Amino acid sequence: IFYTDWAWTSFVEFSVSQSTMLVVGAIYYMLFTGVPGTATYYATIMTIYTWVAKGAWFALGYPYDFIVTPVWIPSAMLLDLTYWATRRNKHAAIIIGGTLVGLSLPIFNMINLLLVRDPLEMAFKYPRPTLPPYMTPIEPQVGKFYNSPVALGSGAGAVLSVPIAALGAKLNT
Repeated sequence: IFYTDWAWTSFVEFSVSQSTMLVVGAIYYMLFTGVPGTATYYATIMTIYTWVAKGAWFALGYPYDFIVTPVWIPSAMLLDLTYWATRRNKHAAIIIGGTLVGLSLPIFNMINLLLVRDPLEMAFKYPRPTLPPYMTPIEPQVGKFYNSPVALGSGAGAVLSVPIAALGAKLNT
């Protein structure tokens, strides 16, 4: 049950965020450059960046399918076709192209996610490394010195220093 809940939640969140990222970035590029094809170019760049990240995790000793590379390019091609077909009508490109990306990108990514091994198996096989002592977070000491005379004195000194400095400047002139 945990795996299916985790998989569905992450799939929905990533589908929404990646669709939005692709449509907003690509429409921005297309509207300001006026060049159809920029969505595919933009998606190719994002895909290459993700492959580099996948290679970095692989170099750290994680399995090859530990990082899933999202499938952006086919959806971006649909967005480019929409932009070309609507005769550069930016509202139609955003509405129709955004809808096509929102519908197609989750389908492509679902096929991609079916190829991933069980995340729980991966989590137990590759446990998260523990932090060294110098990187261990320290609990913040909030409110510990709230009523101390040192805190009250330093606060009063900070408040009074501005008028005293202004008075000193006035006397020197």
